[in-house]
Amino acid sequence: MSTEGPTASPIEPPPRRPKVIKTNQQQVFLYVVLTLLLSLATVWGGRALLHNSETLTFAVGAPNSDEALFAAKLAAVLKSNASRFRIKIVNNADSAKALTQFDRKQADLAVLRTDAKVPLRARTLAILEHDLVLLLGPGNKKIKSIAELKKKKIAVLAESEASLAFVRSILDIPDGPDAAKIQMAPQGTTLDKLFAPSNGFGAVIAIVHASRAVRDKAYEQVAKRGGFTLNAIDEAKALERRLPGISSETLTAGTLSTSPQIPDDDLDTVGLEWLLVAQSRMAASTAGELARTIYENKSALGLDNGFASRIEPASTEKDAFVMAHQGAADYINDDTKSFMDKYSDLMYLGAAALSVIGSIFAAIYAKITRIAPEKASELSTAILDIGERIEHAHSLDQLECLQDELEGILRGAVIGLRDGTISTDGLDTFKLGYEFVRDEIGMRRDYLKRHAGETEKTVRDAGPAQHDDSNVVVVKTAQSA
Repeated sequence: MSTEGPTASPIEPPPRRPKVIKTNQQQVFLYVVLTLLLSLATVWGGRALLHNSETLTFAVGAPNSDEALFAAKLAAVLKSNASRFRIKIVNNADSAKALTQFDRKQADLAVLRTDAKVPLRARTLAILEHDLVLLLGPGNKKIKSIAELKKKKIAVLAESEASLAFVRSILDIPDGPDAAKIQMAPQGTTLDKLFAPSNGFGAVIAIVHASRAVRDKAYEQVAKRGGFTLNAIDEAKALERRLPGISSETLTAGTLSTSPQIPDDDLDTVGLEWLLVAQSRMAASTAGELARTIYENKSALGLDNGFASRIEPASTEKDAFVMAHQGAADYINDDTKSFMDKYSDLMYLGAAALSVIGSIFAAIYAKITRIAPEKASELSTAILDIGERIEHAHSLDQLECLQDELEGILRGAVIGLRDGTISTDGLDTFKLGYEFVRDEIGMRRDYLKRHAGETEKTVRDAGPAQHDDSNVVVVKTAQSA
């Protein structure tokens, strides 16, 4: 039987808890990354949804008409710009039937000249072209007024029969015998033939595209032979007020011919406008995007014959003959908002997605995955466990181990409070338990020291020290007790 006292058993330190702050920070970082990625995916999906191809029906006249060729150009430009719009071109016998189709809501887009019957729901996206009224007299004969013109036999040189009615409205000649004096010139007829004495025409009214009149060298060739005189329409302002859709125009010197110069000075006349119109029910964003595409690609939309080579913004005035579409007007009046107009829907979608997805991940983190800091009160259990082992400590070495363990818990608590792995919940309980066990250890230490002193005194009173092994064992046992 061994006489040695119980030896101090090694006390294993409690396992360290995972780094709460580091783990939680990793979770927060992961959730932030996931929120951004899912928000971007939502915006991308929304953009794809918003940019699904939308087909717009474009009602035009004959396949070789100017409006049909322009519609084909617009379709090509939209496709080359990767626009979400696609153009479906529907041909009709003439422009009038195309406008009838538009008026019946069977088309989204159409082209009209301002002397036509304008559908109630038509709204302008852009001014494509101007038509000029050229009042031509044979040789050097000048025509001084509209009243004088009414007395003459007139040939109308134009591309469509609609121009015949337009000239009659200018001259204010109703149907009847006088209307027969105004005749449509056959297509391809030259000015020389029209002014031939055998035809008997006292005037020719040519209605031509402004862009084409500048390029047409036929006027210059006829002028060199002294074949015609270009006359002013001095009543242009009065006609503009009397007839809706007519605009007063100014021909600059040398428009038709530079040698000889015709006209030799700026000259007043009247004209018409060709408008690209859309249904009033068309979304403002759609109309605005179409208008932007047209204005930014004007050079690509002009036809080889000059039509639509000088596209102009729609008139946003309240008294415009055909009101501008609200989407086109918004773009024209405030060009600085074009970026917001283009991306505002996606920005709002992104903000909403970020808010919703972020809230979901925040709830998951707070309620499920977050590692909560250990409460300070939970450490009191470990402290009380040390307190229960104090009475079983029979040596100062064992007591010092308990003291080190207690100090280790205190040190861990201080570090945890600093870095957030331990919360202040129950801190008063922890302090009370720590102070209680610390005092118990102190009392136990005093007890062991006191009893160790009494044993040494007993040994001294027993006589001279003997050097046999039994005495040594007794002394050791007393000291370790």
